[in-house]
Amino acid sequence: MLDHVGLRTTQYAEMLRFYEAALAPLGYTKTMDVGVAAGLGRNGEVPLWIGEGPAASSVHLAIAAASRDEVDAFYQAALANGATDNGPPGPRPHYHETYYGAFVLDPDGNNLEAVCHG
Repeated sequence: MLDHVGLRTTQYAEMLRFYEAALAPLGYTKTMDVGVAAGLGRNGEVPLWIGEGPAASSVHLAIAAASRDEVDAFYQAALANGATDNGPPGPRPHYHETYYGAFVLDPDGNNLEAVCHG
């Protein structure tokens, strides 16, 4: 249903560095750069954009992980690059039986999650 999501920030360079580092364990890299915004993606898709501008509001952004190990690696990479813990890696059976996720707050306070459904 969604094609892409854009996050605006007044800390453009810092947020771009954060997202590049935090999402690297999930296979995401910066694939496009238009000067005031950069797109991150994998497999030829660019579903996430970080752009310069006033932060409109905080969001919850969940990124699919291929394995529980990727979720764990995402969590460690995010914390090492300035995130705040918002829920360590682990099962979330209240969502469904095989839900495994980790939650952090990015430097602007957005709730970023990596999730594996297997």
